[in-house]
Amino acid sequence: MQQTIRNSIEFRGIGVHKGEEAVMTLYPAPVDHGITFARNDFDTPVVIDASYENVIASELCTLLCTETKSGETVTISTVEHILSALRGLNVDNVRIELSGPEIPIMDGSSIEFVKAIQETGVEVQDAVRQYIRVLKPVRVEGEGGKFATLQPSKTAHFTFEIDFEAEAIGHQIHEVSLVNGHYVESVAAARTFGLYEQVQMLREKGLALGGSLENAIVVDRDRVLNPEGLRFENEFARHKNLDAIGDLYLAGAPIIGAFYGYKAGHALHTQLLKALFADAQNYEWVSESNPAYGLGAQPVKQKVVA
Repeated sequence: MQQTIRNSIEFRGIGVHKGEEAVMTLYPAPVDHGITFARNDFDTPVVIDASYENVIASELCTLLCTETKSGETVTISTVEHILSALRGLNVDNVRIELSGPEIPIMDGSSIEFVKAIQETGVEVQDAVRQYIRVLKPVRVEGEGGKFATLQPSKTAHFTFEIDFEAEAIGHQIHEVSLVNGHYVESVAAARTFGLYEQVQMLREKGLALGGSLENAIVVDRDRVLNPEGLRFENEFARHKNLDAIGDLYLAGAPIIGAFYGYKAGHALHTQLLKALFADAQNYEWVSESNPAYGLGAQPVKQKVVA
């Protein structure tokens, strides 16, 4: 069945790119509401659906965009971490209100979102959840050999492979199936990361103004600059999976299929969803009530964005 959160939850932090205070409040939502974001710093709140169709090109994050009736452009950046937490915890329907253009970055992972939602709890709703089941392989490619694929699978499975020149990162692979609490155990605490030599370049572009060692792993060639070190040996690949899980939730429902990303990023994730939905033969809508729907012993509990 579909699920929402039991009570509202407020998060306060800093926006990683603008460097300004960001307040985000999650509210329970009715069945079939899906996930919506609302900017409350306008005379009339501006609502943006959590959909790949509302994603526009950006650097280093997933950026949603819409236009007001007066033609004003409104954006919300870095939505991938909260979407990843919602996907991993089987939350279907949530209304998210924001004080400005950014989601608070918190510690650079999704673990603080996860803990707060777990503490509040979820409420089972009186409506069957729908899923998008992948029927045919879909692949998109980028520069430098980057690619992302979706393959038919009985479960929601994510694999990410990265290969960086920086020795502290190097070649890493991480894979996870979204069953039996594996998201919380192996993905949620993995933090975002960046290269030290890129920091000044990003700040000259007006990006990463709120970034620090408190909300990101910073790598300088063969060294991790964070005093506490890494949380996992392959934390970098785990975080890339965290991002992919959040980005693919912009499909409007949980995808049942096997994702593989090689050196991919937010832009390729969006392209992959567009390629999936470009051909109706690539997928089908199913629900747990469908007797032909084989998800294994413990299917992922997730939602449909209308």
